Amino acid sequence: MKTPVSTYRLQIRPSFTLQDAAALTGYLRELGVDWVYLSPILTAEEGSDHGYDVTDPSTVDASRGGAEGLAALSKAAREAGLGVLVDIVPNHMGVASPPQNAWWWSLLREGKASRYAEAFDVDWDFGGGKLRLPVLGSDDDLDKLEVVDGELRYFDHRFPLAEGSYAAGDDAGDVHARQHYELVGWRRADDELNYRRFFAVNTLAGIRVEIPWVYDEAHAEIARWFRDGLVDGLRIDHPDGLADPAGYLERLKETTAGSYLLVEKILEPGEELPENFNCEGTTGYDALADVDRLFVDPDAEVRLDALDARLRGTGSPVDYQAVIHGTKRRITDGILHSEILRLARLVPDSPKMRRPDVADALAETIASFHVYRSYLPYGKDTLVEAVERAARTRPELEQTLKALLPLLLDAGSELGRRFQQTSGMVMAKGVEDTAFFRYTRLGTLTEVGADPTEFALSGARFHERMVRRQALLPLSMTTLTTHDTKRSEDTRARISAISEAVDEWEAFVDRMQELAPIPDGPLAVLVWQAIAGAWPASRERLKGYVVKAAREAGNSTNWTEPNEGFEAKLASAVDAVFDVPEVTTALEEFVALVDPYGTSNSLSAKIVQLTMPGVPDVYQGTEFWDRSLTDPDNRRPVDFERRRAALAALDAGVQTEARDELAKLLLTSRALRLRRDRPELFDGYSAVNAEGPAAEHLIAFDRGALAAGGGAITLATRLPRKLQRNGGWQDTFIRLGSAVQDELTGNSYPAGEVHVARLLQRYPVALLVPIG
Repeated sequence: MKTPVSTYRLQIRPSFTLQDAAALTGYLRELGVDWVYLSPILTAEEGSDHGYDVTDPSTVDASRGGAEGLAALSKAAREAGLGVLVDIVPNHMGVASPPQNAWWWSLLREGKASRYAEAFDVDWDFGGGKLRLPVLGSDDDLDKLEVVDGELRYFDHRFPLAEGSYAAGDDAGDVHARQHYELVGWRRADDELNYRRFFAVNTLAGIRVEIPWVYDEAHAEIARWFRDGLVDGLRIDHPDGLADPAGYLERLKETTAGSYLLVEKILEPGEELPENFNCEGTTGYDALADVDRLFVDPDAEVRLDALDARLRGTGSPVDYQAVIHGTKRRITDGILHSEILRLARLVPDSPKMRRPDVADALAETIASFHVYRSYLPYGKDTLVEAVERAARTRPELEQTLKALLPLLLDAGSELGRRFQQTSGMVMAKGVEDTAFFRYTRLGTLTEVGADPTEFALSGARFHERMVRRQALLPLSMTTLTTHDTKRSEDTRARISAISEAVDEWEAFVDRMQELAPIPDGPLAVLVWQAIAGAWPASRERLKGYVVKAAREAGNSTNWTEPNEGFEAKLASAVDAVFDVPEVTTALEEFVALVDPYGTSNSLSAKIVQLTMPGVPDVYQGTEFWDRSLTDPDNRRPVDFERRRAALAALDAGVQTEARDELAKLLLTSRALRLRRDRPELFDGYSAVNAEGPAAEHLIAFDRGALAAGGGAITLATRLPRKLQRNGGWQDTFIRLGSAVQDELTGNSYPAGEVHVARLLQRYPVALLVPIG
């Protein structure tokens, strides 16, 4: 099996096609990248910038370059010595525009008689034999339907007509009543939808790849990529939504002749990939969480909790477990209630198992999960613990829960299977997309795949996790920024510096609440962290972010019923950053205070991520400073020409200082090149312990196999402001087993004791390679 040493993620879209990516392969090679990593490229909804709404799995999207573009990219990659990794979407298809999706069009036109009725996951009995489509502004809009050119129209929406269901002069409402689908008001989706979706997105319909012919048809083009040698590996989007993730991975390994596979799997603390997952690892959120916490000061936790309590007006810190239980129940009883009700319908109604109680018990069990899903029989204990936890929380449901448990443990039953598919949806929407916008004491901690109650990570604990990662998942991806991260790596690095400046942070928040008040204390903390972390940023970017964040939190406004008055105050707070001199000055002074330490954190996190065990990914453009916020902000165009020119300048000998963005490019290129060109220096992992008064501020490790006598040594600075306040490195030192050279500065150092201050005189990081 061919495996990558590193990857570089590119967002392929109509404005940056496969041909554009092909033209970039020379730069990627010079940067030190081993594989190019592409976002989804199968034909998607017209105008889609992300590609996760595939409408035709049999073709490469023409607007993204088409089959010709993939061939060109693959050829250019081969010539540059690069492999190709592609993101695929097996769980769902885009159905926003039915004419664009032949599978969905057939389903709507022919109903249960369609060949594709089996491909989609529809509860026909619940819909009275019809597929419910929540596209109307309200049910009263049925009188706005028209029949045009043999199709049913609702404004710009187009739907097919069943054969023989229309004659000239028929009323559109009567024609609608004869179809295999029913158009309903969009608000009815929460309770009455009868098809499986991706999370709560009505325009992404789940497909059943567990059925052999559906798998075959959905993967025919993907299989061709491997037969023709165009692609070397795959990233699998949202495997938790599949009926049988392990079985799917086995089949995919066969399809790809044993090629490299990664799963977008969120691993909660202490959770490991199921043993029967035939893949090389995850897409790296677990690694991101570990790296981030190295640069958070543990001493700040109590102070930030106190600030949070004061702004909430509670007098005591918020209970995170209570928060996520509440947000998950908000989801099970709200936007995903139709999924819970579908599960409940699988349990026969009886006096002892009343359907409302069953639905409540199922929702409570899912709200009690501490991971995304179980993979029965693997994960049985997780399910049992969730039921027991639900019974303690809701003792009045105990008997119903006890009766449900054996049914849920039956992986071969429809209830057991569907329950597993549903729990991950609730976790994602309730935790990532709601609780993470409510639990705001430090934004670094609320990133995808993280547990924000783990506030910081000691060097010793980090080393323990890296030894385990090297032993169990050496080919799993590591990352700091993705298309899904809520804040990019450099934004988070600056926010982490707040943990070393709590006094100044508290004063800054109070000043902002005085000058540009946001009438939601926890949200105010999130907003001012984001603005400080991303600064400088445009008014448009910040306004887009704060409204999205507030609606996701759902406390003061939301997506379905926006609070215009509250959102106007949010907009005014952002405007004040640009229009009120006192606010601008306060913000810029605070940013100036934390920025040097944020810069140190950025460089340190980057070198740790690029050299730790695993396959490091660089998200497009992040070889320069990138202070993005959540999507779509993190999918803005990248100026690759500027990066290409800067890399050439560095290679020509241009010098750079730590705070210059070229320093990050230098670090990234030297680390990637070393990993690609000297793989023997990265065969193991062991901690390098510093000695002296500032030893706790150094995170250092040797990537060489012990038997081979050592390899590349990474040095990075932790908690730089505290280090500075305590007098710097002083006489802290490490012991080198051999003479080394720093890949970043070119400086050489002898074997024996070497002072850290000497090693890190120029940058807060170093990458040492044995000489001779």
